[in-house]
Amino acid sequence: MIDVRFSEAELERHREHIVTFVRERVDAAGADGAVLGLSGGIDSTLTAHLAVEALGAENLRGLVLPARVSSEENMSDAERVAESLEIPYDVIEVEPVVDAFLDAYPEAAGDHVAVGNARARVRAVCNYLVANHENRLVLGTGNRSEAAVGYFTKYGDGAVDCHPIGNLYKGQVRQLARHVGVPDDLASKPATAELWADQTDEGELGIDYDTLDSILVAHVDGPLSAAATARELGVDEATVERVRTMYEASGHKRTAPPAPEPLH
Repeated sequence: MIDVRFSEAELERHREHIVTFVRERVDAAGADGAVLGLSGGIDSTLTAHLAVEALGAENLRGLVLPARVSSEENMSDAERVAESLEIPYDVIEVEPVVDAFLDAYPEAAGDHVAVGNARARVRAVCNYLVANHENRLVLGTGNRSEAAVGYFTKYGDGAVDCHPIGNLYKGQVRQLARHVGVPDDLASKPATAELWADQTDEGELGIDYDTLDSILVAHVDGPLSAAATARELGVDEATVERVRTMYEASGHKRTAPPAPEPLH
């Protein structure tokens, strides 16, 4: 695998860069702070640590947004993060809203992808309800690896005002988390979007994050061909091509909705 880890000096530079970014985005918007959805996972936990440094705990509102498929462990970890950082937070159950949608459109009830994405979009609505009411920005928790392959819900966890850790590959997220003092049990826990029962990110993607990061660095973001990347990493060329296909197919998620060119 390709080593995407930072040196200690690079870790500190990235920490300072992200903290400054969050502070400048909130200031530029004339906002009174930020809202952050807390899942108990590493991405939201790192973002919380950096946002507290940027804004102060009193200016960050945490939201814990459990659904029927949320594990008690992850929700407990989400509250633990808020309490350890002294972030004011609220717990809002999203399942009653999802159930209301399914009452209105029961045909989708057996479609775990559609329902899972509905959960993510309900969470986004909750984030913005609080943010609009309190004049805050919504901070995203997306990272570079997941954005590259479209592993997020359009207008769900992708519906935010900014992505503070969006320039970090997943391995770098874990490394920076440890650097800023995130407990190791949180920094190393398996990632899951918890959109349906027993979901894990790597299980759904069909590839571990170390391999995904390496393919992105070498091939999608880098200069190597699929064949050269496969040789360099010791993986099947089909795996490299599959990551390239995910990247190309998810381009619509990373851009604003298109409109026709103006007529002249």
